[in-house]
Amino acid sequence: MAKKVTVIKAAKAQKHTQEERRLKVCGYARVSTGSQAQATSYTAQVEYYTEKIESNPLWEFAGVYADEGISGTNVKHRDEFQMMISDCEDGNIDLILTKSITRFARNTVECIQTIRKLKEIGVGIYFEKENINSLPPDSEFMITMYGAMAQSESESISGNIRRGRQM
Repeated sequence: MAKKVTVIKAAKAQKHTQEERRLKVCGYARVSTGSQAQATSYTAQVEYYTEKIESNPLWEFAGVYADEGISGTNVKHRDEFQMMISDCEDGNIDLILTKSITRFARNTVECIQTIRKLKEIGVGIYFEKENINSLPPDSEFMITMYGAMAQSESESISGNIRRGRQM
């Protein structure tokens, strides 16, 4: 009995261009006061992220979002932060670069909630100072630890300011 041979034609290889694989990357910067020193830091952060993202051929520049003179203890009044999260939800951003967890949030609960929300839609956050990417499963523990320290530091500074005013 002769065996029947079925020929399966090879699928055409899909052509992937550099453009298709580029990540849409944005920067996020925040300074908590409107002082001259902070204004210089604000400008430097915006310039740094613009240059860093635009110089990477695997990345597409998705903007720099920056809140000036606003505390990181609450996301409610941070308009640029809210706009960035909305743009992530709309599919306009794949990766957020930020200086540190303290720049992203000084409230541990809001920080973790935001990271989880973004992680669900495939958006990562890279915290440069801590060298942490939020997408791997084991990153949440470290982010929580650093976030708790940032929140504690903020509470301590606020307490010192209150005591100073009372004196």
